[in-house]
Amino acid sequence: MKLADLDVIVTAPPAPGWGGRYWIIPKVTTDTGIVGYGECYASSVGPEAMTAVIKDVFERHMAGQNPEDIELMFRRVYSAGFTQRPDLTVIGAWSGLEIACWDILGKNRDRPVHALIGGRMNDRIRAYTYLYPRPSHPLPAFWASPDMAAEVAVDMVEKGYTAVKFDPAGPYTIRGGHMPSMHDISLSVAFCKAIREAVGDRADLLFGTHGQFSTAGAIRMGQALEPYSPLWYEEPIPPDNVAEMAKVAAAVRIPVATGERLTTKAEFAEILRQGAATILQPALGRAGGIWETKKIAALAEVHNAQMAPHLYAGPVEWAANVQLAASIPNILMAETIETPFHHDLIKGSITVEDGYIPVPTAPGLGIDFDEDLARAHPYEGDGLHLQMQEEPISYSEVNSFAGGAPVKME
Repeated sequence: MKLADLDVIVTAPPAPGWGGRYWIIPKVTTDTGIVGYGECYASSVGPEAMTAVIKDVFERHMAGQNPEDIELMFRRVYSAGFTQRPDLTVIGAWSGLEIACWDILGKNRDRPVHALIGGRMNDRIRAYTYLYPRPSHPLPAFWASPDMAAEVAVDMVEKGYTAVKFDPAGPYTIRGGHMPSMHDISLSVAFCKAIREAVGDRADLLFGTHGQFSTAGAIRMGQALEPYSPLWYEEPIPPDNVAEMAKVAAAVRIPVATGERLTTKAEFAEILRQGAATILQPALGRAGGIWETKKIAALAEVHNAQMAPHLYAGPVEWAANVQLAASIPNILMAETIETPFHHDLIKGSITVEDGYIPVPTAPGLGIDFDEDLARAHPYEGDGLHLQMQEEPISYSEVNSFAGGAPVKME
């Protein structure tokens, strides 16, 4: 069996659009006719350019190869062009293609992927969700309202979720780490207070920042949130300075989590080595795929750290996350996004039930991918999957983050 053909599907989730402006789905077919799907979570270039990278990686390093040869193909990609170092875009392309290879291997053997990478350790995976607005909540007011966030938190707890994530500390800028405004700190404290009072001890609070703060600013913010005992403080400073993140981890009594913008075991190993985080959040469509992230999980296990796969993408990456999570002992939880499009794109083949994800038993990734539906929603915009603002934050007005990259409502 050899890898024979590649098609790249770019689909745009309709409103409300949670999960980004578009999802990049490589479709790989073998010479025996088996089809595998993957997902690339690589967004530093637009989808047209990314499609070209995916095709180049496939044709240069994978076409004609047995899909079993994951390690060999990874080394070709990782070392390409005399590099032998993490490359966010190239490894992002590889990640989606690698996930598709595992989908093929599972289908060829009539076994789920987790059975091929160590077997089933967990029958179900604890899920967490971001706090997205109710249809009745006004936008953009929702993003700066502790009371509305608390209402949604109660909704999610009543659905069975035991952990909810929110990030009220303002927009994300291109300007590296900044000092949060006093209003941002006060609003973040108000969010934690309102949500904690609303859900009590029925759910963990997950506080996100997406790498916004300077080291000193992250420490100020984190220490202000300590009374509400969040389970994690997510990416408190930009991901490019591990030593400074370690200073935050040492100064704040909240576990630090990071990883959605990192790739390969090389970058995650440094996080663990320097004690910068105890919860790792790889996005499998960026971190190197399923096998590379299995290695990352093993490194985390040695350091007594846990895994919480990130998801701000489509359901194919989610399926890969679930297969990995089923096979490792140190899974903490996995992010979920419940929209009709996520559900319909895989025909409801993976679900959240009472706050947990039952691990699928179907072959491959365990999903039934609706290719026609994906192609019926092409991406026609010119923005990146996620974008950061160029203007600095304000120290005199409210700073607000609009929940990722939602599609405009008609």
